[in-house]
Amino acid sequence: MESSRVRLVTMDISGLPVELWRLILSYLHLPDLGRCSMVCRAWYELILSLDNTRWRQLCLGCIECRHPNWPNQPDVEPQSWREAFKQHYLASKTWSKNTQDLESSNCFYLFRRKKDRRVLCVGPGYEFESLRVALAAANPYDRIVLLPGVYEEQSEIVLKVPVEIVGQGKLGDVALLVSVDQHCQTTRLCNVVFMPAWFTPVVYKTTSGHVQFDNCNFENGQLQIHAPGTCQVKFCTFNQCSVNFHSVALCVLENCEFIGSENASVTVEGSPTSDRNWACKHLTMLAKSRSVLLQAPDSSPCSRSKHEDWGDSPVGNIRTCEIVVGGDHSNLPPALRTPPALEQTCEKEAELNGNLYTAKEGEAVTLDTDSSDSELSTGSENEGDDQSMYKLSYQAHSLSHMLTKVIYSRPQTNGLNALQNDFELKSLQQELQRDKEAQSLANSLQGCLIRRCLFRDGKGGVFVCSQGQAKMEGSIFRDLTYAVRCIQSSKVIMLKNDIHHCKASGIFLRLSAGGLIADNNIHSNCEAGVDIRKGANPLILCNKIHSGLRSGIVVLGNGKGIIRSNQIYGNKEAGIYILYNGNPIVSGNHIFQGLAAGIAVNENGRGQIIENVIRENQWGGADIRRGGDPVLKNNLICCGYSDGVVVGERGKGLIEGNTIYGNKGCGVWIMASSLPHITNNQIGHNSIYGVAVFCRKDDASDYLANQGGNESFNDEGEAAIWENDLDSEDERFASRRLISVALVESNSINHNGAAGLYIKSSEALNIIANAIHANQDSGVTVFQSTQLTRIANNSISCNSLGGILVETECRVELRGNGIYDNSSHGIACKGDGVIVENDIIGNLGCGLKLLQTADMKVTKNRIQALQDYGILILDQTKGLVQDNLIYQGKSKKTILQQVSNAEDCIVQNNKLLTFKRKSDIAWTLENPPARPHIEVTARGVSRATNSQRVTTMTTRIVARVDGGCHNNGSIFCTIL
Repeated sequence: MESSRVRLVTMDISGLPVELWRLILSYLHLPDLGRCSMVCRAWYELILSLDNTRWRQLCLGCIECRHPNWPNQPDVEPQSWREAFKQHYLASKTWSKNTQDLESSNCFYLFRRKKDRRVLCVGPGYEFESLRVALAAANPYDRIVLLPGVYEEQSEIVLKVPVEIVGQGKLGDVALLVSVDQHCQTTRLCNVVFMPAWFTPVVYKTTSGHVQFDNCNFENGQLQIHAPGTCQVKFCTFNQCSVNFHSVALCVLENCEFIGSENASVTVEGSPTSDRNWACKHLTMLAKSRSVLLQAPDSSPCSRSKHEDWGDSPVGNIRTCEIVVGGDHSNLPPALRTPPALEQTCEKEAELNGNLYTAKEGEAVTLDTDSSDSELSTGSENEGDDQSMYKLSYQAHSLSHMLTKVIYSRPQTNGLNALQNDFELKSLQQELQRDKEAQSLANSLQGCLIRRCLFRDGKGGVFVCSQGQAKMEGSIFRDLTYAVRCIQSSKVIMLKNDIHHCKASGIFLRLSAGGLIADNNIHSNCEAGVDIRKGANPLILCNKIHSGLRSGIVVLGNGKGIIRSNQIYGNKEAGIYILYNGNPIVSGNHIFQGLAAGIAVNENGRGQIIENVIRENQWGGADIRRGGDPVLKNNLICCGYSDGVVVGERGKGLIEGNTIYGNKGCGVWIMASSLPHITNNQIGHNSIYGVAVFCRKDDASDYLANQGGNESFNDEGEAAIWENDLDSEDERFASRRLISVALVESNSINHNGAAGLYIKSSEALNIIANAIHANQDSGVTVFQSTQLTRIANNSISCNSLGGILVETECRVELRGNGIYDNSSHGIACKGDGVIVENDIIGNLGCGLKLLQTADMKVTKNRIQALQDYGILILDQTKGLVQDNLIYQGKSKKTILQQVSNAEDCIVQNNKLLTFKRKSDIAWTLENPPARPHIEVTARGVSRATNSQRVTTMTTRIVARVDGGCHNNGSIFCTIL
């Protein structure tokens, strides 16, 4: 070495072992390392190899910075110590970059003569005994070094020239009790403890220039930055201290710690100014170069949650539901495979349906007796060869396509791919690629940037108001009252933060606030993870929101928002709770293993709930009550511990195109006082009823106490009385069909543990164009119906008991139904009403059984019972049986009338068809063809008296569901 320079030009690196060179180079200082790296490529690579030794020593030994991952991960080493040191070194020079004059040629600066910077020492026994005196003598860009001690000023200090103030020794050795007002273009302060002077809580403020703080502590005071002023704060601690930004264009807080604030730790107020100072462009370049969006994504971003990452699963003894969309599932674990018997049954059911509904016109149909569905029909291996002569063949009716697409069927390959894409969680990068608005928000840089900071043990984290803007990246908010509060048309952008254990909600948005909340981990908060109200309209993407003591997300008071591709699980109350005119768009989320409902819509809440996976929740997958009126469309609602969908008192809504499968309660549970429109759903393999309608009112107070109704919805004294929705009613229902009676239409209801449809209601109800198939009780049971229940144009087939059972004093209209191959009577009726133009074919019991006090008008039906009477009239039955066509069955029984007063029951003008010779042509249903009849409109939408939408997409789902049945309510009500 000579004159602190190493002469390496003639040295050969191969002359010594690499380990020895590393030992020698470990004694060099930073300038010497830089010179060595410029000798040749071999020397450059040798210098780089010192990352975990010399570069680490230089980084940790610098008094101007701390560990690169402080304060959030101080035990985790950076990917490169050299790169971390380089980034800090470049950032520490930002404050002095305004000295570079703009020249017409970039090389002119090489010829500019640099002024020598002086170093002014302040302390007892030195030239300057106080900071004020040193500042008065300083020239621009001088360095003022404060020796260890406490420096107190009795009046405000005004900075008029740009200087650098550095404390000597360890952090804490130099303390300033001052109030500084910056009037110069730029200043840097480093390694100093700031405490407020006796006359003001403000320790530092600037209104125009740029200030840079590195490795400082702030105690019990305030830092104020007013536009067009800017600041850059790194590796600082704020203890019971706050930072206030007023209309700033851009300020940066990095690797800072905020502890014990009595109010918000950071307040961002006012719209970002268009008046930018010289530092804005440098801060922008620095911020973009270290954005979290440039970091390598997680190995499985936004993938299905791994509970081991966040502790134990919130729900004990979790039921598993393996969903197999077509294809071979032989590679599943044994516990999740379909039992061989069930698989064989499903395959034969599919084969049965194919045989039943694809037979050519005029041909007799022989059923495979090994099929579970065919066991419900009239086929038997022991029957004679002439069975087909008596068995009435019926061609494909208008709903046969729904029977060939029940849950056990295999969709086509194209449909499988589309379905897998619909239910797959998208990563943040995928969301940003498809949503330009979200991409623009994620890349925006205005207002305050808070990156890799820690907020803990205080009241509030960040407060954004009055059109302010703030961006938070990679920060931790814990043990606060709230993490982030955004109000008054302000905007907040939150990326990859961790928000947990807040005493209230994690994130509040009010008064038309907006922004982007993406890829955060929000958990274990005492109230909602995210609280949206009063017109706030954020974009919430790809977050994990879990383990909360209340709801995951709450939307109320005309709050809106787009909630997409999130994992919401393990919350004590509803995963998403919508009420008081809340109207979000909820799509593509996975909402699972909650301790209450998956999604609850209450108190006139609305919303569009589309293409979500809602599974394994303790209460209803979707729970709609008290004026709730959402659109629930194309969701997978499965494997819940209670009902799939609950429509409670005064609930409304359009429930369309959902797959509701494998729930321990009912598929859909409806209260009679509600007004839902339930259409085009796949409702199968639920443990109790497919669809159940009850008149009993559940206990409102119990519901509110447990479902999330006593959430703290009063906000700082505001009344929980929300103004009328700003949207007009015309706009609200522009794309919806208005109904005045609850409507269940065009659904496939199959393989449920009790009746497909169970009705115990005091209100009118329309059951139109449904395929009700292979349920473990009757297809439709009308237990109570004081108002008219209209059952029209349905296909009711292969159920374990009868097709339709109507109890005493029930009012029904049965019209245009096809009732085929049920294991008991086609229709058994004790009530009042009309039975008109139905096809009642192939049932094991009677085709039509009227008994007790039935009073029915039975006309224009086609009936065949192979083993029993076509029509059986008993007891005190009244009414009219007229103009029916009865086909002879094998038993040759047609009509039996045994009534006490035949004058009250008129049987006339019925036509009986019998076989005379085996050479006779097999019977078929013609003129009209087999019922139900569905008219296809010009738009391609089917219409069965009222309208019906055709099922276009189904899944094959494999699971085992426990059986059981409750008497008169949903499992939710039974639990209470």
